[in-house]
Amino acid sequence: MTEPAPHDAAAVALELERLRGTVEVGFARVDGSLALLVQRSDQSDRQLADHETRIDTLERARWPLPSLAAVTAISGMLLSVWQLATR
Repeated sequence: MTEPAPHDAAAVALELERLRGTVEVGFARVDGSLALLVQRSDQSDRQLADHETRIDTLERARWPLPSLAAVTAISGMLLSVWQLATR
């Protein structure tokens, strides 16, 4: 097939149609990439929410070690005072 002259209206229309096809393919690729990024972002948000829930559960279930240490120390001190008083 022979190419028409560059200043011909048919040549301009043909090149515009090729350009349109190229732009449509490019937009489709960009749209697909953006959809993939949105999907990954949603997955990351769900994982983050799950981890926050699990951490909150672990924090509520942990032993209050400083309070437990204070109660043990006071109990030991009271036991020592009681033993000294009963002698």
